[in-house]
Amino acid sequence: MNNKNHKLATKLIHAGISPDPTTGAIMTPIYQTSTYVQAAPGDHKGYEYARTQNPTRTVLQNALAAIENGNHALCFGSGMAATDAVAKLLAPGDEVIVANDLYGGTYRIFTKMFANYGIKFHFIDMADANNIRGYINGNTKMIWTETPTNPLLNIVDIAACAAIAKEHKLLLVVDNTFASPYLQNPLDQGADIVLHSATKYLGGHSDVVHGALIMNDAALEEKLRFIQNSCGAVPGPHDCWLVLRGIKTLHVRMQRHCENGEKIANYLRNHPKVGKVYWCGFADHPNHDVAKKQMRGFGGMMSFTLKDDNMDAAMNVLKKTELFSLAESLGGVESLIGHPASMTHGSIPREERIKNGLVDSLIRLSVGIEDADDLIADLEQAIG
Repeated sequence: MNNKNHKLATKLIHAGISPDPTTGAIMTPIYQTSTYVQAAPGDHKGYEYARTQNPTRTVLQNALAAIENGNHALCFGSGMAATDAVAKLLAPGDEVIVANDLYGGTYRIFTKMFANYGIKFHFIDMADANNIRGYINGNTKMIWTETPTNPLLNIVDIAACAAIAKEHKLLLVVDNTFASPYLQNPLDQGADIVLHSATKYLGGHSDVVHGALIMNDAALEEKLRFIQNSCGAVPGPHDCWLVLRGIKTLHVRMQRHCENGEKIANYLRNHPKVGKVYWCGFADHPNHDVAKKQMRGFGGMMSFTLKDDNMDAAMNVLKKTELFSLAESLGGVESLIGHPASMTHGSIPREERIKNGLVDSLIRLSVGIEDADDLIADLEQAIG
C-alpha cells in the first residue's frame, strides 16, 4: 500500500507494506538469507545476493520513501554509513558548505576522512540562508545542513536553502534525524536528499543501529544505490524489521515526545539555577517563525546551561539524574541526558565548539515518553 493521499498516521502503519504473499503474515517477514536460488543465470525474481537486495529491506525502503513523501529510499548499516555514501558522490577538488552546528560524527567524517581526499568543507552559520551565498564558487557541489541542529537546536530555513541550491545547481542534503518525518519533510521544502540516523526516532526503542537516505530524483537514487551496493554498508534484515516495527508507532511516540518536551523546556526556563535553554518551540527562539512554517511541532530535544556555568556543576547534574539515563544517542522511548562536549561532539576541537556556542557545560536532553511530572521531579532533584 502506497497511497500518497493518506494522512501521515495512516502512512506510518500501512505505507509500503503488504501482507506476505506466501503466508498472509501481516508483519513483514525477516528474510534471513545471504543469497537467492536462480532458475537460470539472471532469472532471480529481483533478488540475487543480500548485499544488493533483501526483501525485508525493500519493504522498509518503500515505507521510508512514503513517509518522507519521496520516490526512493536506501537503507544503510548506520546513519554514518548513509553520510559516507552521500559524501562519495563528491570528487577531489569539490567543495561543500556545511552548517557549523552539527552532529560531531558528521564533522569528524568530513574533516578527518573526506578532507584527506581533497574535498573542502566550509562550516558556516546558516541561521540566515543568505550566508551560504558568500561561500559558493565554481567548485561548490553540495549544501549540507541539519534542522533542528545538534545540539543547539538552531533552525535552518530549508526552502531558502533549496532556492539557493537550485539557483547554483547544487545538491541540498538535510539531516532530518532530530525532527523525524512526523515533524518535518524536507523534500517538500525542496531538499534533494533527506538523511536519517534511523537509530533514533524512527527505530525509537534504542535497540537498532540504522541509517537511511530518501530522495525524489531517479538518477540520484541510481548513483547512491551503486555506492550502497559497491561499498556494502548495508543493514541486516533483522535491523530493517526493527525499524519497520518502530515506524508503526512513530506518530504516537512523537506526540508524547512533543508534549513532554514542551513541559520540560518551560520548566527549565523558569528554574532559578538554569541559564539558557535551547528549544525551538519558544516564541523568542531565533528562527522560531521558520520552525513554525516547516515543522508540525517542536519535538523533545533540548539543551541547557546552568547559571553556575562550569563543568563541575554540569557534571553534578549528570551524575544525579535517575530517570534521565546518562548515555549517547537520542529518540528512544526512555529519556536520556548527555554532555555534548565530551560525548556526541567530542571530536570537534574545543575552540570550534566554543566559537559556535557549544560550551563545556552544555547539557543535552532527549526527552522520552515517560510521565512528564516524573521527569520534572528527576530534574528538580538533580539540579537542586
